[in-house]
Amino acid sequence: MILPEWTISELQEGMESGELTARRLAELYMQRIATVDKDGPLLNSVIEVNPDALEIADALDAERKAGKVRSLLHGVPILIKDNIDTHDRMQTTAGSLALEGNISAKDAFIVRQLRKAGALIMGKTNLSEWANFRGKRSVSGWSSRGGLTRNPYALDRSACGSSSGSGAAVAANLCAAAVGTETDGSIICPSQTNGIVGMKPTLGLLSRSGIIPIAHSQDTPGPMARTVADAAILLGAMTGVDERDSATKLSRKRNFSNYTKFLDLNGLEGARIGVARNMVGTNARILKIFDHCIEVMKHLGAVIIDPADVSNFDKFGKTELEVLHYEFKADLNKYLKSLDGNGRVRSMEDVIKFNEENKDSVMPYFGQEHMLTAQEKPSLSDKKYREALAKNHRFTRKDGIDATMRKHKLDALVVPSGGPAWMIDLVNGDSINWDMESTSPAAVAGYPHITVPAGYMFGLPVGISFFAQAWRESTLIKFAYAFEQATQFRRQPRFLPTTILSA
Repeated sequence: MILPEWTISELQEGMESGELTARRLAELYMQRIATVDKDGPLLNSVIEVNPDALEIADALDAERKAGKVRSLLHGVPILIKDNIDTHDRMQTTAGSLALEGNISAKDAFIVRQLRKAGALIMGKTNLSEWANFRGKRSVSGWSSRGGLTRNPYALDRSACGSSSGSGAAVAANLCAAAVGTETDGSIICPSQTNGIVGMKPTLGLLSRSGIIPIAHSQDTPGPMARTVADAAILLGAMTGVDERDSATKLSRKRNFSNYTKFLDLNGLEGARIGVARNMVGTNARILKIFDHCIEVMKHLGAVIIDPADVSNFDKFGKTELEVLHYEFKADLNKYLKSLDGNGRVRSMEDVIKFNEENKDSVMPYFGQEHMLTAQEKPSLSDKKYREALAKNHRFTRKDGIDATMRKHKLDALVVPSGGPAWMIDLVNGDSINWDMESTSPAAVAGYPHITVPAGYMFGLPVGISFFAQAWRESTLIKFAYAFEQATQFRRQPRFLPTTILSA
């Protein structure tokens, strides 16, 4: 069915005028999910639709009729990733059959904030199982519970991960916007690969309580939307200090409930933007798109410092993985133990055993090497873990992003977000061949990062990334918005069976 790509502001205008209602919107998006996602072209991005969506929509319409409009998200259909707890009739499983049937005892903090803002939690999105941290040869977008999510631009291409379903669903207009999570690349990659805007915020801006974890030193949820404005609206609605997540204490007086005030058409004028040239790789087609974007920013008044190489961007790969394995065991065990018997697994050891006992359905394509490695790690008091974490932070913060921005007096750094989506390969796993780095420095540092559509290669989207030091979301939103509005690169996907053969 044809459904306009309404922005959140347009949805509010429609509901205010009476042309739309929350119930009508829920019906329209649910119908689109049924036809586009399930019947064909089989994107398979939504793992579960909220069985109470229409009843909730009716209640939100009644509030509006009574004169109560909670926020810009009132009545707006939002999808969230299936590793985020919801206290309703939907499951929270991280795409794993080991957690099938898990009904959360309480909402995740960010879900509570979204409900408070009047957002309609319409369903949950598929993901790379366990947020892509189970096996070494994983297939992004595949989970044992949800199956395989495909890219709406070319159905034989990956939707990336681990927030695969959120990225594909937003691109395919199955919702107004969605929430993803990232440890390293899991918001940025599926956003850029599906041609949308995605933001990984500063660690601690958004609470992680009630989210199935990988690693507390890097995990964060974040908004995924078709426009920078919609991402800004969704981001603001989820902020707040949460006593269940101590990292959010740092966001006090640093967060905003409204990031739309930073949407500035002239936002790049006078901005000092550094090109992290040592991170951009050598792909001629990607570089052509990227360098054109740099010229656009110059035209918009930005002062471009090129190169502004990020030191040590490639010096922490092994220690990052080491930290993730340590924290995965500790954090997942804590989460599973909190389920109070709701589910068949209470520890990582239980998950490993379940996977092995059900390997035909759980591990038909790839194994669980990351879980096996994590299970062998000692506690977080171990010296090796503490040294690895300290090295990660030194190379990405003080001797990395901080040093580069201070040296060149920068407001932000830019790199290509990635390359075009790769072919889905269930036999060999993901075959990403981008010789660049875009996500790890900001992810490991815990710093904010936003990606915006930047162009196309053979009909497949690619993005450009802006990243900076902690708590500079407002600055990045300003830059991304100015760039987006000047370029308007994004095109709707056409659900082609395979890649277009012309640029």
